[in-house]
Amino acid sequence: MPSLSNPVKAVFFDLGWTLVYPPSGDWEFTEPAKKLFRWDVYATLPEERRAQGRKAAYDTFRPRHKMATLEEEYQQNLDYYGEIARLFPELGATPQDVETAALEKVYQARHTYQLFEDSIPTLEALRGKYKLGVISDTWPSIVPVLEEFGLPGYFDTLTYSFEVGCFKPDPRMFADALGKMGLPPEQCVFIDDTAQNLVGAQKLGIQPVQIRKKPGADPCPEGMLSIDKISGILELLP
Repeated sequence: MPSLSNPVKAVFFDLGWTLVYPPSGDWEFTEPAKKLFRWDVYATLPEERRAQGRKAAYDTFRPRHKMATLEEEYQQNLDYYGEIARLFPELGATPQDVETAALEKVYQARHTYQLFEDSIPTLEALRGKYKLGVISDTWPSIVPVLEEFGLPGYFDTLTYSFEVGCFKPDPRMFADALGKMGLPPEQCVFIDDTAQNLVGAQKLGIQPVQIRKKPGADPCPEGMLSIDKISGILELLP
């Protein structure tokens, strides 16, 4: 039976589907955005076409992910929603719909995120016993949202993909986090919902734990610990 080793001195958290979740069930499309893009029509399209189209649109983020401002994020989201409108013409999304969705995504980002009810109690229980950090694929608009939730004060380090310029499981993300934390990887735990991210962390010596809160969560890699909600980490830590 796998277990966390001693000593554990730091815990890194992903954000999405770990501490926060999208109320609409979709990171890119809030409920208002789904109405703009006629999600009732989208749902009738072949699943394979939807998956391919979403991936193609999302790939517009990857080549120029390093950024510092909301305006840069807004421009990328204009491209993203514009690509969705182009790839799925039957949705009837207009240029105004594209602009409205991009504005909401960036400048009303609180619509995209909600805290899990056990996130704050779990961080409260861990604070002072372990160093705490974030390793998250995210954008500048997350910063004011986390401040609204009162989260930054719980963390010793923050590693955001938009600052590093790449996405997990790129080793640069974990190297940035470990460098800021100042601890060897074997003394650190990383909690994430995505299997490939956890495997990437494990390859560098970080102890991985999969959180399986997301509907349709990835299968847990063999031999890896998992929890059903974030408060479950309290039972695994020494």
